[in-house]
Amino acid sequence: MTNSFRLFSSPSRPAASRPLRQLLLGAAAALTLSGSLGATAVLSPAYAQSVSQSPTQEAVPVTVPGSIPSFADVIDRVKGAVVSVRVRVGDATGDSESTGLPGLQPGDPLQRFFRRFGDDGAPGTRRGGPRRQATAQGSGFIISSDGFVVTNNHVVKNAQEVILGLDDGRSLHAKVVGTDEKTDLALLKIAEAGPFPFTQWAESAPRVGDWALAVGNPFGLGGTVTAGIVSARGRDIGAGPYDDFLQIDAPVNRGNSGGPTFDVYGRVVGVNTAIYSPSGGSIGIGFAIPATVARSVIDALREHGRVDRGFIGVQIQAITPELADSMQLKTNKGALVADAQPNTPAAKAGLRSGDVIIAVNGEPIDAARELSRKIAALGPEKKVEITYLRGGREAKASITLGVLPEEAAPSRLSPGRQGEDLDRQDGQRLGLRLAPGRVGVVVAEVEPASPAARQGLREGDVIVEVAGKPVLRPADVADAVREARRNDRKTVLMRVRTGDSTRFVALPANPG
Repeated sequence: MTNSFRLFSSPSRPAASRPLRQLLLGAAAALTLSGSLGATAVLSPAYAQSVSQSPTQEAVPVTVPGSIPSFADVIDRVKGAVVSVRVRVGDATGDSESTGLPGLQPGDPLQRFFRRFGDDGAPGTRRGGPRRQATAQGSGFIISSDGFVVTNNHVVKNAQEVILGLDDGRSLHAKVVGTDEKTDLALLKIAEAGPFPFTQWAESAPRVGDWALAVGNPFGLGGTVTAGIVSARGRDIGAGPYDDFLQIDAPVNRGNSGGPTFDVYGRVVGVNTAIYSPSGGSIGIGFAIPATVARSVIDALREHGRVDRGFIGVQIQAITPELADSMQLKTNKGALVADAQPNTPAAKAGLRSGDVIIAVNGEPIDAARELSRKIAALGPEKKVEITYLRGGREAKASITLGVLPEEAAPSRLSPGRQGEDLDRQDGQRLGLRLAPGRVGVVVAEVEPASPAARQGLREGDVIVEVAGKPVLRPADVADAVREARRNDRKTVLMRVRTGDSTRFVALPANPG
């Protein structure tokens, strides 16, 4: 309850009468509060003097504040469901350069900024070389009274033993029910019988600006609560094909990995997974898997022990402004089909390289990653309608989704020195050789800082098409570049194969 009263001052009074006036005002204020609140409030002499000397003729409001907002009640309700996760990893090999992020390789410039924060730096972990009986620490949360627990895959990866620390002081063993590396989620089951306190998922995604409360086990301290807001949604940090992170500024650190982010109602809105940090500590940029994503993955792990995702069988890529110009597209929205793999649902429906998918079941696709998430989430055996552009014209295809297979390890072609002599493309600083035994030419040399290098071409890549035509010899590439120059085109479109992956590259026709 908030109570206000006002004090009035009259600067026309002589200075000598101020002490008496201050005393009377203080007494009047005390009587007023005493009558209304049943308690006596006394103004300090310093405050009374400051009020009496105020030159204003207007009333000065004085407010007695009510209760200060607190998250204590909601934390009291949910803290029993949050656990610390301690993992013993026996006979594992440590790598001091490992990032823990599937999308970042050792030496990547972003390696020092994006960090998983549950699987390294824990006491007992040896950095680099063989590890024997190494331990990792993280966080998790119970989602059912019979003891199912959610955490991150990278926390329990290669686990030989998992021990959970509960808020009531108990240490309980748990087994790994299932993991999903693509979303970095894992489901555990407490070995002992319940019931256990548990928390619930939020039904909808939070808004940017909503409160975010993180509870977890940073640096092995356990039971730590931090607060902030949801700073952004839909973040892609290069961790995997289905990145759709919440960004929060509630401080999270190493050991928070796998712990929950709550809303003010005590519902889980996210699973803390990574931080952006040049030092390894929190700088207020954390990333959490949204509950809307995590819930469906966890349900699949609980029911099947694995996650089956929808699959159409295309390699796709984002449409850059350069690619849009090369393909004469009006916008760069949609997903460019780099390759339709043989005997897949897409190939059977007639989709092919160069098509641009712009909608699924009538819902627009703005970016390639959005298509991946949508198809995967629909699941196998679902029938969908794909809307795509081909040659500037819109078309539709009905496709029954398959099951996403395990990814094969990519192989890389060797440039070799078979076939024609090296053909250096004028101005491109790009050397080509005939691809042995297959269609296309191999990129044998790429000078650093050249236009080709800036577009991502590397030694060993195979150029299979230029301007929509198959490439049989290095001269075909040179002819296409010269034709683009004659027609005053800014770029020439190439389809490039790297190992088992295919993509389009827009190479400048007139490099500077």
